[in-house]
Amino acid sequence: MKVHRRLMLKGMLALGAIAAWPRLLLAARPDSAFSANDADKAIADLFGQIPLDSDQVKMKIPDIAENGAVVPVTVSTDLDNVESISIVVVNNPTPLAAVFLLTPRSIPSVAVRIKMGQTSQVRALVSAGGNLYSTSKDVKVTIGGCGG
Repeated sequence: MKVHRRLMLKGMLALGAIAAWPRLLLAARPDSAFSANDADKAIADLFGQIPLDSDQVKMKIPDIAENGAVVPVTVSTDLDNVESISIVVVNNPTPLAAVFLLTPRSIPSVAVRIKMGQTSQVRALVSAGGNLYSTSKDVKVTIGGCGG
């Protein structure tokens, strides 16, 4: 009888922990940065500092995107202690396209496909060691991908 009660108690505790997990993840989401309609405001909301241009941040993105709905972007860096990698599309209605939070053992490299509504500067931001580093590139879009 005691074995069944313990098993049931463990199951209830596990179920409670699983139910709380999504709330913990959503609490870390920077809603104000993702809803900002200005690139500088999104960066300020997310980091609270101005990024430094750095040749240690590498971004691979095409010069011309034939379809703005699926633009491949790869961002990597040789910096130590990378905490996050973010991508901002300056002329998009909501410029913050992606934020990747990294652990100390992660390889500081991400690849993603983003949407671009029009020709724009794309900025890659790397938060490392308490500083913010960036690189940027102008990308020409022939067919916009943000609707409208």
